[in-house]
Amino acid sequence: MTPTPPRLLVVDDEPPIVRLVERFARSEGFEVVAATGGSEALARLRPGLADVALVDLLMPGIGGLAVLEAIRQRDPACQVILMTGQPTVDTAVQAVRAGALDYLSKPFDFNRLRTLLRSVTDDRERQRAVLAADAELARRLAFCGMVGRSALMQDLFATVRRVAMHVRTSLVTGETGTGKELVAQALHKLGPRADRRFVTINCSAIVEPLFESELFGHVRGAFTGAVVDKKGLFEGADGGTLFLDEIGELPLPAQAKLLRVLETGEVLRVGALAPVRVDVRVVAATNRDLRFESAAGRFRSDLFYRLNVVPLHVPPLRERVDDVPYLTAAFVREFSSRFGKTITGVSPRAEHLLTRWRWPGNVRELRNTLERACLMTDGSILSEREIAPSLGQAAPGAERVEAGAAPETDRTLAELERDQIARVLRECGGNKAETARRLGLDRRSLYRRLDRFRIA
Repeated sequence: MTPTPPRLLVVDDEPPIVRLVERFARSEGFEVVAATGGSEALARLRPGLADVALVDLLMPGIGGLAVLEAIRQRDPACQVILMTGQPTVDTAVQAVRAGALDYLSKPFDFNRLRTLLRSVTDDRERQRAVLAADAELARRLAFCGMVGRSALMQDLFATVRRVAMHVRTSLVTGETGTGKELVAQALHKLGPRADRRFVTINCSAIVEPLFESELFGHVRGAFTGAVVDKKGLFEGADGGTLFLDEIGELPLPAQAKLLRVLETGEVLRVGALAPVRVDVRVVAATNRDLRFESAAGRFRSDLFYRLNVVPLHVPPLRERVDDVPYLTAAFVREFSSRFGKTITGVSPRAEHLLTRWRWPGNVRELRNTLERACLMTDGSILSEREIAPSLGQAAPGAERVEAGAAPETDRTLAELERDQIARVLRECGGNKAETARRLGLDRRSLYRRLDRFRIA
């Protein structure tokens, strides 16, 4: 898409001044939106209306500082230059403290105004170029749907490349939302079974009595409702890869039968007398510590060691903050294209917020946050106004974690995660399904966290 020209909002109660600035700005390549007074400016103000605003400080009724504050609230990506015919040091300091880009005296020094406007267009172009460059680098860094320039992710990618052709069982560990299934798909795509089926089962989504039937199949009459023979997922994945997501949720009886299948290569359907031979690569994933679960008697240690031949750990996003700009660029490019918008960059405040957030929901939470931001924005730059609400914060003062909260560096990760979950749960009116969606968690994972943190 062709980038739109920059837009200038001129707000002054003197029409001759408005016309003079309008002619000058158009000669500099700007589209101009004019408002003769603060009231008219506020009536027209909306996100994406302008890239920069030139606002008179002293106007009848609603003055320039009020307009400045309204712009910061409604469209934080818009830069504001204040102007006045009665300049003083105090008003200049007040303007800059209120968030103005600069402060001009009347009559104008048009060379100074030209410099300021060009600095805005240069920043706009820089943001567009940075986003484009990051998106291009993200494309080149992409590995089977994952993006990572950090050493942690590059090490993971290298390990996957080395083992994909050989390993028959793998255990992928990592927090919810880190991309464990993408690692499993990479093992499949880079291995000798790439042209065969990749079958997925989420072990946390199936009720316990149906586990064995889903995995191993059943014969007619094996139990009430078994009216026909049915292949299980192992037989369905024969020759390909079976991905067992959240294997830590697998009941102990099913764990024993899974171990037998891995050791013998044979599946016994529920109610059957003779086993069926299968050739399946098994990739399991979990967000639990299976060593701890084994010690507690909730997971078979022999199954854990059988799966954990080559451990593959996907690091949480907070441990690879350097990847956030590239992930951001890739997601913004994807969503701006999907929604038919020209989003050319991310504001410095929004970028700051994205890179310092702890991301308890990891890449999935970042993706959901940027999808919402791209959907909601009317401008060409994503600001903290679009980013902050998904993080349970208020914009534009989104730098703070929470009013009155301790600095992030003085708080543990568990405290930050607990506060984040409690805040989003409150905002969702106690609706756990909506809370899980906003946090990028599945419902079972949310319930475990609610229990762990004792959140009612």
